[in-house]
Amino acid sequence: MEHTVTTMPAARQAGCPFDPPKELIEAREQSPISRYPFPDGHQGWLVTGFDLVRSVLADPRFSSRKELMKHHPTIDYGDIEVPPAPPGEFLLMDEPRHSRYRKPLVGRFTVRRMRLLTERVEQVTAAHLDAMEQAGPAADLVTAFAKPIPAIVICELLGVPYEDRGFFQEQIDKFLGGEVGDEELIAAYLGVQNYLAELVAAKRANPTDDLLSDLTDSDLTDEELKGMALILLSAGFDTTANMIALGAFALLENPDQLAALRADPTLVEGAVEELLRYLSVAKTFMRVALEDVELGGHTIKAGSTVIVSINTANRDPERFPDPHKLDLRRQDGGHLAFSHGIHQCLGQQLARVELRVALPALLQRFPTLRLAVPAGEIPLRPEAADIYGVKSLPVTWDA
Repeated sequence: MEHTVTTMPAARQAGCPFDPPKELIEAREQSPISRYPFPDGHQGWLVTGFDLVRSVLADPRFSSRKELMKHHPTIDYGDIEVPPAPPGEFLLMDEPRHSRYRKPLVGRFTVRRMRLLTERVEQVTAAHLDAMEQAGPAADLVTAFAKPIPAIVICELLGVPYEDRGFFQEQIDKFLGGEVGDEELIAAYLGVQNYLAELVAAKRANPTDDLLSDLTDSDLTDEELKGMALILLSAGFDTTANMIALGAFALLENPDQLAALRADPTLVEGAVEELLRYLSVAKTFMRVALEDVELGGHTIKAGSTVIVSINTANRDPERFPDPHKLDLRRQDGGHLAFSHGIHQCLGQQLARVELRVALPALLQRFPTLRLAVPAGEIPLRPEAADIYGVKSLPVTWDA
């Protein structure tokens, strides 16, 4: 029997900041795949079950091409023409264009290379903990800790001057945070584009010891390098910043799990994987069927837009027993927090290093760390944001 979801949820359920919206959980309980009528009348699909989400993400018959994304889950844009992704912005491309940009990067984001960055991540983390301690005993964990660590690391990796880091944080917040109007969003996007164009030209003229300079010694054009840098900067900053802050929030709201992590530092790798599964800050992706595809007993017609729900897939009880419980000792890994298939997150190993360093260091430095306001007063990012998280996280501790 065909199940239909009529609207995409606008907010999470009160008192459940870490759970997917109730409507999505209920949709998955009804069926791992549901019909979804888009606001413009397009009859698309919503996929919420783990196995089907994984299948869609791995299937080349489902396209990521920007120019095919004509239907928005919550807004009727009418008959606007969607242009192809700009050169270098490979997340919105299929093969073979996608590989032209991803292939030169793969060897630079290996597990070994990212682990070599551990010492630098530890230095950056310790410096921000020192600053928090000196200014405390209270702080907004988002601005004092969660944002600056990944921002500094990704900027250093790409060769962005330190003094420009604040500009990137502000502009990326605007075009990924889901809270500014169209004009301000476009201005932020163009501001970053213009800056990156100048940065690429500077690296080509005077290469330094960084990833962007290395890439200038290839057949990639300046326009392509600009697009690649935009993807790496935004993905390398925003997702990890929100995972650090939301991860700390989740641990503070699960004191038994927090105590377990403090008592046993060897839990950290499994704890990070469980937090990634439990929180799934990159909530949804969209794909478009290039041909008729059989999926979960339904025929997805060519041209149909499919929404894949990562956060409900990672809470699927058929894949994860007791899925709504945060369990740092969970053994059933294999989550989809970094997506799957050819678009699986390129920087996932860097994100893991940052999370494995930042969260235990925070908890060790401040044994009495706690929320400074009731949990229900913590301001959450809207569901419209590409990446879920908290806008601020007021914390305090005993001096």
